[in-house]
Amino acid sequence: MLHFHVITLFPNTIDAYVSESILKRAQESKHIAVHTYNPIEYTEKSKTGGLPRRVDDKPFGGGPGMVMRAEPLIKILSKVVGRKKGVRIVHFSPSGTQFSNKEAISFAKDVVSKKTKHIVLICGRYEGIDSRIEEMFPGTRYSIGDYVLTGGELPALVMIDAISRHVPGVLGDSNSLEESRDASSVFYTRPESLTFKGETYDVPKVLLSGNHKHIEEWRKSN
Repeated sequence: MLHFHVITLFPNTIDAYVSESILKRAQESKHIAVHTYNPIEYTEKSKTGGLPRRVDDKPFGGGPGMVMRAEPLIKILSKVVGRKKGVRIVHFSPSGTQFSNKEAISFAKDVVSKKTKHIVLICGRYEGIDSRIEEMFPGTRYSIGDYVLTGGELPALVMIDAISRHVPGVLGDSNSLEESRDASSVFYTRPESLTFKGETYDVPKVLLSGNHKHIEEWRKSN
């Protein structure tokens, strides 16, 4: 089983997505597991009021925004990594390696070979995370696109989804992998004819012909 460990201030964001559809079934069938850890729960209690201390603080050297403190993350990562084998740590950064389907397949291959059993995804917020975390817990920097997001939750979900679908058994039928077959980007289903604002929209006749050779040729060209 592949374990995803997501460190995030907003675990409900992760839980909501992975608790539906294919990823839900993948967890039920024990192909993957998704664990979340909230840094707030790993902060020290304040002396007044018993409330958790803030997970962020002002950056040394000045500048706008706040930076996530290292102490709560050290506690989580020490717990998650421990003495486990086959752990890969992911740090999200706009300057990181562009995550792609090729990267997802590579991760999945390492899962099959049991080289990778645990993937730790650290979701930053605010201006980012204390850089010493990356020194203490080295990993790989990844970005999911040429833009900046408000946090690492979306990149984490992208990686979980993209990697999981390549883990044997998650999709059930390997033919469901679009990249492994000649798949058109154009799709039709019933009814065969639709009318909208006086115009008629029909399914291409080739798809109704039953001629699989012609259908495959049509799919390759569309």
